[in-house]
Amino acid sequence: MTATEGTTRLVKGPGMLLVWLYGVMSVGAVSRSIYQIASEFDRAPLAYSLSAVAAVVYVFITYTLVRGGEKARRAALVCCAAELAGVLVVGTWTLVEPSAFPDATVWSDFGYGYVFIPVLLPLTGIWWLRKSAEAA
Repeated sequence: MTATEGTTRLVKGPGMLLVWLYGVMSVGAVSRSIYQIASEFDRAPLAYSLSAVAAVVYVFITYTLVRGGEKARRAALVCCAAELAGVLVVGTWTLVEPSAFPDATVWSDFGYGYVFIPVLLPLTGIWWLRKSAEAA
C-alpha cells in the first residue's frame, strides 16, 4: 500500500468531514490557548495548560488522518482514545470542583463551550478509524 492509498482510505467520505472538524478544532484550540497563555496565564494556569494539551492532540490527530496509512491510523486511534479520556476526566473535574477552573478549557463541561464537539469528535473518530481498518 502506498502513502496515497492510505491517505485516500482515511479521508474519503465521512473521513473527510472528520478531518475538517479536527482541523477546525485545531485552529480554535491552538489560537485560544496561545492567546490565553500569552495574556492571562497567571489567572488560570491549569485551564490554559489543559487547553494547550487539547490543541496538541487535535493537531496530531488531524495530521495522522491526513497522512493516512496503517501506522497513522493506529496512532490516531490511540490519540482519539486519549482525547476521549481527557474530555471525560476534565469534564467531570470541572463539574465536581469548578473552583479549580476559574476559566474554561476546551474540554470543560464535556465541551459545552464548543457545542459538545469535544466529546462527540473522539467517539466519531474511534468509530471511523475502526471502520476504516475493517474495510482495509
